[in-house]
Amino acid sequence: MKIKIYSTTVLPIVLYGCASWSLTLRDEHRLRAFENRVLRKRFGRKRDEETKEWRRLHNEELFDLYFSTNIIQVTKSRRMRWVGRVVHRGARRGTYRVLVGKPEGKRSIGRPRHRWEDNIKIYLQEMVWRHGLD
Repeated sequence: MKIKIYSTTVLPIVLYGCASWSLTLRDEHRLRAFENRVLRKRFGRKRDEETKEWRRLHNEELFDLYFSTNIIQVTKSRRMRWVGRVVHRGARRGTYRVLVGKPEGKRSIGRPRHRWEDNIKIYLQEMVWRHGLD
């Protein structure tokens, strides 16, 4: 029951607007830590058979108990779904022009930050690598 509450109320609130997020590795780690913290509270502790002491669940044990995909995969899939919708609408729409357009003005000093478009390209490469698509 507690997991159902997490899936139906907490997760949608946390992931609201995630299709437009440009996640860095730091953000991904924070989201995973949040999800692990919530799942640990929901599933509680586990009693070790050998030492008879209570211990926290390891990440692998959490993922075995929680049968849904992790929060990072959900954000990536929603991002890809949104890209498909924007591209399908066509070049005359404003969202498409924002997606493929080049901003004007000066860039800040230093290494450029990951753009939303860069994250889409990286995720597509991951999908090709993982599934062996050509």
